Amino acid sequence: KMSRAADRLKVVLNHLDRSHGAVVSFQRRVYRERPAYTSDTGVLTPEQRIAYEENGFILIRKLVSDQDIDRFRKEFERICKREVKVPGLVVMRDVTIAKSEYVEGEKAVTKLQDYQEDLELFRYCTLPQILKYVECFTGPNIMAMHTMLINKPPDTGKKTSRHPMHQDLHYFPFRPADRIVCSWTAMEKVHRGNGCLVVLPGSHHGTLLEHDYPEWEGGVNKMYHGVRNYDPNHPRVHLEMEKGDTVFFHPLLIHGSGMNQTDGFRKAISCHYASSDCYYIDVKGTTQENISNEVKELAAKKYGVDDTVTFQDTWALRGRLVQGDRASM
Repeated sequence: KMSRAADRLKVVLNHLDRSHGAVVSFQRRVYRERPAYTSDTGVLTPEQRIAYEENGFILIRKLVSDQDIDRFRKEFERICKREVKVPGLVVMRDVTIAKSEYVEGEKAVTKLQDYQEDLELFRYCTLPQILKYVECFTGPNIMAMHTMLINKPPDTGKKTSRHPMHQDLHYFPFRPADRIVCSWTAMEKVHRGNGCLVVLPGSHHGTLLEHDYPEWEGGVNKMYHGVRNYDPNHPRVHLEMEKGDTVFFHPLLIHGSGMNQTDGFRKAISCHYASSDCYYIDVKGTTQENISNEVKELAAKKYGVDDTVTFQDTWALRGRLVQGDRASM
């Protein structure tokens, strides 16, 4: 197949338009005949590569052990009880819980963000069985860029435990998108009742859409931006998962999660990875400017930094090399 593609490329070069643009666009078409979003490292089967190509996600069952997840859960509890203080960690609370009464411990915390300085939680980002899959998407030089432990609370009746449909690339000032991937691991059984992930398969083939806070009656949690316009009739898949199951997905995949209608909390741990060969972009004047301003305001409040600190700087500070060499990131 590759020799046929090469022959066709020679025809183009010898007989047709020799301009750079024509050759590049033809090469791109030839390249698209093979999976463009993954590399053949011997880990993904051909079927898995095609599935990611077409859908923008793949689900790997039982990738993380119960023992590891139990250790992450214990560390989460220690943080909630304030037994450990983690530099740079952002502890988030549900907007309705925060407004009602002070709730101590685990019940108040809906998300930990930026846990890269917590050795126990960050161990998730370095698990060999996770990285061997990540490399299929990013290549061998891997940065852990964004870390989260999500503790979706039982909904208070205001529907604020939902996460609006969004694309993760909205939050990232680095490219190319195809060299970024998220790993998201269920820390317990995740189903429609407790607010599993909902994805729009194939939506990663589109572009980055405009995001903003949805106009929800009960309020919206901080930084929970949603896609402004997407096709509500697009087929959707609810990702029901068991403890240890892990989904890998593309940063342009439109996804969100429903309300937690149970009495318990729904926990998941995740990391966004990028190739260290990625590069930063200026988001000024783009649809990402709103989140950029919000992040800079938060950094100014939390760390007392002035406005010379850029959106890109806030990411460079959080990024950690987990495999290979640190190139341009």
